[in-house]
Amino acid sequence: MAEAGTWDVASTEETSGVRLSFHCWPSSRLEATRCVAPFGALYTPLKKINPSYIPPTALPYDPIRCTSCKAVLNPYCQVDFRSKLWACPFCLTRNHFPPHYAENITEQSLPAELIPQYATCEYELQTVPDMGPPCFLFVVDTCAHEEELAELADSLQQALHLLPQNALVGLITFGTNVQVHELGFDSCSKAYVLRGNREYAPGRVGELLGCTPRPQQQQGAPGQPQQQQQAPPQSPGQDVLQRFLLPVSECSFVLESILDDLHKDPWPVPTDKRTARATGCALSVATSLLHLTMPRRGARVMLFTGGPCTSGPGAVVSRLKEEDMRSHADLAKKAEVLHKPACEFYAKLADPSTAYNKDPKKKKKDTKTALQPSAYHVVDVFACSLDQVGLLEMRELVEATGGVTVLGDSFGQSVFKESLKRVFTRYPDDAAQNPGDLVMAFGATLEIMTSREFKISGAIGAVKSLQVHGPSVSDLEVGKGGTNAWSLGGIDPETTVAIYFDISNPQPLPEGKRRFMQFLTKYQHANGRTRVRATTLCGPWFNSKPVEEGQPSNAGMAHSPIKQSFDQEAAAVLTARLAVSQTESDEVGDVLRWVDRSLIRLCSKFADYTPDDVNSFRLGPELALYPQFMFHLRRSQFLQLFNSSPDEAAYYRYVLLRENTTNSLVMIQPTLLSYSFNGPPQAALLDAESVRADTILLLDTFFHVVVFHGETIAAWREERYHEQEEHAAFKALLEAPQSDAQLIMDSRFPVPRYIVCDQHKSEARFLMAKLNPSVTHNSADSGFGATQVNTDDVSLRVFMEHLMKLAVQT
Repeated sequence: MAEAGTWDVASTEETSGVRLSFHCWPSSRLEATRCVAPFGALYTPLKKINPSYIPPTALPYDPIRCTSCKAVLNPYCQVDFRSKLWACPFCLTRNHFPPHYAENITEQSLPAELIPQYATCEYELQTVPDMGPPCFLFVVDTCAHEEELAELADSLQQALHLLPQNALVGLITFGTNVQVHELGFDSCSKAYVLRGNREYAPGRVGELLGCTPRPQQQQGAPGQPQQQQQAPPQSPGQDVLQRFLLPVSECSFVLESILDDLHKDPWPVPTDKRTARATGCALSVATSLLHLTMPRRGARVMLFTGGPCTSGPGAVVSRLKEEDMRSHADLAKKAEVLHKPACEFYAKLADPSTAYNKDPKKKKKDTKTALQPSAYHVVDVFACSLDQVGLLEMRELVEATGGVTVLGDSFGQSVFKESLKRVFTRYPDDAAQNPGDLVMAFGATLEIMTSREFKISGAIGAVKSLQVHGPSVSDLEVGKGGTNAWSLGGIDPETTVAIYFDISNPQPLPEGKRRFMQFLTKYQHANGRTRVRATTLCGPWFNSKPVEEGQPSNAGMAHSPIKQSFDQEAAAVLTARLAVSQTESDEVGDVLRWVDRSLIRLCSKFADYTPDDVNSFRLGPELALYPQFMFHLRRSQFLQLFNSSPDEAAYYRYVLLRENTTNSLVMIQPTLLSYSFNGPPQAALLDAESVRADTILLLDTFFHVVVFHGETIAAWREERYHEQEEHAAFKALLEAPQSDAQLIMDSRFPVPRYIVCDQHKSEARFLMAKLNPSVTHNSADSGFGATQVNTDDVSLRVFMEHLMKLAVQT
């Protein structure tokens, strides 16, 4: 809220899980266009809300909805206590309360959803049956080396002990062929082998596993008793649940025995060829098996792979070693023939029911009339290899189902081992809500309601459009647009979706008019119950005075509430997601030019300056950091493809599109701490001048945590001064950044790579590449004690000089 001309722009995240780029909006489309920065929201559906702003437990009844627009009853509804009516703030329809509400509601006795501070309420639906605990299907690549397989098997055995005892678990291994292991058979290790060069529909998988009677068997053999022919067969799903997908408590011994005996795929491999790895076929079998067994029950397909798919559907590279993996140049020239078919194959696995529909006319007809299902089956990819594994092609499958990705070098690395453990994080046993349950949800959908003055342009994140065309949908599409409902699939407390709005109102609004938006997230909790979280926000409009001809573009903005309510952090993340989304269709150079033009126009609109006077240029505190966010975004791995493979670029971009605001900002502009004998640790500028011989730096880029020792510090450490009692202070100095780095890594998923390096050594590049190149080999004055950064990139100072010059031009 506004107090004395200032806005607490970050408070809404703690009270509702939402960050807005602007908290006060211009009332007309024209003024909104002139503001340049996107009008949007960063919404975290499972955000832990401050207990003062949400009921202590999920409400054990279904929400009350508007009969017209289906919005949920909320504190901003006008209530007539005499006639027992409530007016919807979105469509202004007057609705009757249900009898059990009408009998008890008074101004002093309100239901939880009408209490003013409870703008977020969570409901546990009583009309939807309990679906039971989730299922975890491990899909393991056996083409890796024996040492890698041993590390992977050890990690999976540890993961079994982290699962609830009633959770279902299954195992599929693959190499040249695919093995589906029967965990319900404990006499010996038993598996069904499927050929790895084809894809399998759900019905075909059930048939091959002996769970679906063949057509000729259904008719009965000659001479067979008639009663036996007519006996109803057990459903394929029930058969699978008795043999292949069992509770952890029943199959842990069998599964651990199989993992202990895990060996490399025995299929011979010629020296001039790659291993035949049927990743696509294995994923096809896994998704079909779950669809056959539990189409509307939460499950995770967890793929562990050590290399690219080379055989069968979804292959991303030829088996011939003389043919290299695709590069950015190959993709730009469209010279990689396997890329597009592989992308199409993995994309259709997100919903096997439509992927294997043999009647395309029927499928087309159904999608118009019926709401597409949300993704109850999440696909996660854990890729550990020094080469690419095809993550770029699999990204759409992971994104459509809300899965997680972890990219590492080895299954023995802490990046993989610790990240896998954190997938199975649980709520504390003494928690007020959900004690002991897994911190994950399945089959999530997000629906957004808006008041009439603005519409929804689209969403960017790990979402899939549900093609719901309502009156609140804008014609201007951004990201996945043309709808006001999306499938999120699997979500966790960090999953964040960026929503972009279009202010469609052509004329100024009456004074005091408010805008409303409501986020409705329906999901299947890890305990099997279905819940709905409803978050409703209200905000003001501002009628800007029209800019007269001849006036500068920043006229009248000095004390504008639009400017004062600007959240530069949220705006930077919304712009970054928009830029990354554009890289899928536009050249990176064009995207960089769009970022530059947008920044110039934004500063021209909101900065304080005299036209054509560079020295008069000033940015207020609400905008002061935004230009440097854009400077570091331009140099980041999200827009610069140099020194990253297509898989790495896809990984970095996907993580940015699903993380919350704070984590996304760390990715865009890393944080730097400096440790020295001069005092306690302090934040340092992300600049080459921060590198000193007598300091230790701690860099956090989200993906890497780097402890960098200056030249003098490294020399003292090599002399082992820290082992001498008289140098206890030096020992404490060495240990401080390491303990702080551990704190960072303990609270993050995926676990970042930990790097300890010294000045002028090879791994120092992880730090130097992120620093502002204020001192380079081209600098006339190298500065006192500063380290040169060998780059042709301009420094932040030069960047700001050009920005100011262009912003003040008339």
